[in-house]
Amino acid sequence: MEINFLIVIICSYVIGSIPSGLVLGKGIWHVDLREHGSKNIGATNAWRTLGKFPGFVIFLADLIKGLLGVYLGMTLVGSSIAMILGGILAIVGHSASIFLKLKGGKGVATGLGVLIMLMPKVSVCVFFIWLIIVMISKYVSLASIVAASFVPILAYAFDMSMEFVIFGIVAAIFVIYRHKTNIVRLLNGNENKIKAGHR
Repeated sequence: MEINFLIVIICSYVIGSIPSGLVLGKGIWHVDLREHGSKNIGATNAWRTLGKFPGFVIFLADLIKGLLGVYLGMTLVGSSIAMILGGILAIVGHSASIFLKLKGGKGVATGLGVLIMLMPKVSVCVFFIWLIIVMISKYVSLASIVAASFVPILAYAFDMSMEFVIFGIVAAIFVIYRHKTNIVRLLNGNENKIKAGHR
């Protein structure tokens, strides 16, 4: 059991560390996202820099990393703690990639993948909260921060077990912290609104 837990931890982190935006951006569209826009390898910068379709592809690739992290915990150990741990390590890997000198994305897409596996009902609600805020404000960062904040609230409202509520709190804090520079720009009124590239 201990060995399986260790496998979940290591493999989930390594999977999360795969820099989807960098690999796909350079491999398919011959663009290094670290040299454009916000310099972030995540889906939002891909959307702005490369266009809607590449942005969606990179979003999906990042989301799948979260799914796989939870799936490893589910299949190798089978407990909710292992599933949560696998998901958290996938998010951490995405945000602090071993392949990018512990740098990476904000963890939103990967976090959504984790949420889909752990709490499907919550993930649907959170996605629509995110979508509505993006449509109204055009600020992806604001939508991500607000949506993340609702995860523990909705987990509690749906009467999820305490470990899932605690996961929601930890995940929300992590996502909000990763958006600290965006929060400053939002408060100063100079945050970038979403605008797809034309590639």
